[in-house]
Amino acid sequence: MCHDTDALPPAPPGHGAVASREEPVLTAADGNRFAAYDAVPERPTGAGVVILPDIRGLHPYYLALADRFAEAGVQAVAMDFFGRTDGARRRDDLFDYRPAVAQLTPEHVHADAAACVDRLRESGVERVSTVGFCFGGGHSWRLASTDLGIDGSAGLYGRAALLEEVADRVRRPLLMLLAGADHTPPETFLALAGRVRTAGVSVETHVYEGAPHSFFDRACAQYRDACTDAWHRLLAFARPTG
Repeated sequence: MCHDTDALPPAPPGHGAVASREEPVLTAADGNRFAAYDAVPERPTGAGVVILPDIRGLHPYYLALADRFAEAGVQAVAMDFFGRTDGARRRDDLFDYRPAVAQLTPEHVHADAAACVDRLRESGVERVSTVGFCFGGGHSWRLASTDLGIDGSAGLYGRAALLEEVADRVRRPLLMLLAGADHTPPETFLALAGRVRTAGVSVETHVYEGAPHSFFDRACAQYRDACTDAWHRLLAFARPTG
């Protein structure tokens, strides 16, 4: 399992380090207090991302990913899903996420993501996108159908059902990075992408043939080429200049 920035390609030349790191407890509009991690770039590009983790929540992997975004000039706020049921804290491999996931709703995710977007906007970020993984990937795509005011939503091997429920209401561009050997066939996601395009919304899809679910994090060592390509696509999607 890849938990540190060695799991990801280096930031492109011309960018810098992480200027500052904070672990704020944010408050959503419904009063929920949840843990987050904010990585601010030394050389900002005006772009920011809200990172929606997989079902592990605010796991160390996502703190490292936020740092890597910041090194590439993109301010990143990684959020935890489970403040309502399990307190405002980081998660680790011992966290039993199943009871908490069962109680989480799309409305909860929307409220918490909105607080992260507000934090980025208050920091002067001009372009805000979301990026999520598995459970978080489906929620990231879903947020493109809301009034969140984001510029686009990216997801890796997201849960198809979360997008399917709102596919006809998506209004912001999507990036769908798909595992060819996922337990959900890529054709399912590609059909959803077609539905979104029918409404006139831009959707970029890419299938990594032979790559398994979670190739970008838990299986990154074995699928480094797919991980590298996905990383560059994420940066091109997030940054205003591509």
